[in-house]
Amino acid sequence: RNMSSAGPEGRKNMRECDGLIDSLVYYIQGAIADHEPNDKATENCVCILHNLSYQLELELPDSYAQSIYMQRRNMSTSDKTPGCFGTRSRKVKEKQQDTPLPEEKSNPRGVESLWHSTLIRIYLSLIAKSTRNYTQEASLGALQNLTAGTGPMPFAVAQTVVRKANGLPNIRNMLHVSNPTVKKTAVSLLRNLSRNASLQSDIAREVLPDLVSILPDSVPESDTVYETTASICYTLYNLTQSSSHNARLLLNTGGLPKIITISMNDSNKFSKASRAASLLLYSLWSHTDLHSAYKK
Repeated sequence: RNMSSAGPEGRKNMRECDGLIDSLVYYIQGAIADHEPNDKATENCVCILHNLSYQLELELPDSYAQSIYMQRRNMSTSDKTPGCFGTRSRKVKEKQQDTPLPEEKSNPRGVESLWHSTLIRIYLSLIAKSTRNYTQEASLGALQNLTAGTGPMPFAVAQTVVRKANGLPNIRNMLHVSNPTVKKTAVSLLRNLSRNASLQSDIAREVLPDLVSILPDSVPESDTVYETTASICYTLYNLTQSSSHNARLLLNTGGLPKIITISMNDSNKFSKASRAASLLLYSLWSHTDLHSAYKK
């Protein structure tokens, strides 16, 4: 577990270690089957997998990159894509979102397991069944890592979490736990998921009222809560930017007064959350059909 946080070279060596990832996954599956999700060794295994999934899209060997991103060869050369992962242009991002992954292998081995739907379901199961904060945080964090990039893999993982594995109810429950770090990681995962336009209506329906409910009514007292507040505002921004329906849902659940309060606090410590809230207000105002409702 300590070695898995030793940096890019350490992660690379551990991902390439024959049988290591398979053994970790096998152990966790056994613990879940034996109804022992709070086992300390399970926590260690999940924390290792969490660390090994960090920056996975950027650090994958070229052989996997070619396999996973092979459909991108069909893109026009005018996009000037500088390799498998380096591009950041909006046009390419839009095309990436429409690019499906190849069919999953039924028996993934090694590094292939890290983004496979089997492990995604394991993480969601641990989020639901474990009461250990480190296990919950590592499971959420692994999903956050896997959904963090801009290529087809993060978007495919997001589709699996939301649609195939019905993971939103489990993630929503983590918004209401007392541990601030678990809550922060759950919000960060939702922020990543909310970038996927095809999932925004599902996410808004399932968790938008919960996100509004955990926004602070006044200036929060800890750095973790500052960051969580900023992340909530950016998630709400993603969900409402293109949807008047979702903006109205935010309004009807009492979000506006909270967001205005957050936006008006200009202390240096709180500025990140204040900027996020201001951006959200600006976006909400762009829905001209809601102006009279806002004024009321």
